[in-house]
Amino acid sequence: MEYNVLGNSDLKVSEISFGCMSLGTNDADNEEVIRNAILEGINLFDTADLYAQGYNEITLGKALRGQRKKVYIATKVGNRWNNDGEGWHWDASKEWILQAVEESLKRLQTDYIDLYQLHGGTMEDNIDEVIEAFELLKQQGKIRHYGISSIRPNVIREYVAKSNISSVMMQYGLLDRRPEEECLPLLEENNIGVLARGSLAKGMLVYKRPTTFLDHTEEDVKRVAMAVRSVSGPKRNAAQTALEFVLQNPAVTSAVVGIRTMNHLRDAVGVCDAPGMTNAEYKSLLDAAPAHFYQEHR
Repeated sequence: MEYNVLGNSDLKVSEISFGCMSLGTNDADNEEVIRNAILEGINLFDTADLYAQGYNEITLGKALRGQRKKVYIATKVGNRWNNDGEGWHWDASKEWILQAVEESLKRLQTDYIDLYQLHGGTMEDNIDEVIEAFELLKQQGKIRHYGISSIRPNVIREYVAKSNISSVMMQYGLLDRRPEEECLPLLEENNIGVLARGSLAKGMLVYKRPTTFLDHTEEDVKRVAMAVRSVSGPKRNAAQTALEFVLQNPAVTSAVVGIRTMNHLRDAVGVCDAPGMTNAEYKSLLDAAPAHFYQEHR
């Protein structure tokens, strides 16, 4: 496993991170795959208070008992469940952030969160207030670093200009190359780490039957999936090729992979030992999946 420093933080994170949203409801099964992930060298586990109405944090906390000093925990805030439990609404207020972090700490069974992320963000938020909340939590020792999880260029630019964010989590992969032209260079220039999620396009590049994805047609998705398979083989399977493509970008600190089973884990960590991608292979993938651009949130 390779490790990279996450932006301006002191967190040296594995190039493959564990996306916990995919975990199921069996604590024992979750603990098995999480403990094996740690043995394989994964040290960043990403969750959110939104996932499974907080249960995702609970099961992660249980699995990490006795392992806390070996790993980094990242979680998120901003999507607030309604009182009736039927759906949620956006709340980026300072009051809610300071309240929500206490609940996350309890569910995770920890005294601090290594990376606390705003789970979205809009230009209508009181961004100065959000930053105040995160900075206060740092001063209190409840979080070590903070970031945002966003694909909105205008929001990202605002936090780059105003805050001390260490990271931005965003969707990036062969079927979503939108960040390449404006977001990734900006973040690299400002020493802000990129946590790339969704690199397997909901599994359609690897496991699942292709359908439409963003503004890609079903035929587009099939073409890209075929291109991935064409440069894969017994020593680097399709999942590893798709992840290797993402890790080629110098702005990307870590690829966050949704992992639920041991097979998912083996595919993800296998990229570390797989043969590197040649320039010709990389170019063939670029040619198969032309870059698109963000049309909204300008």
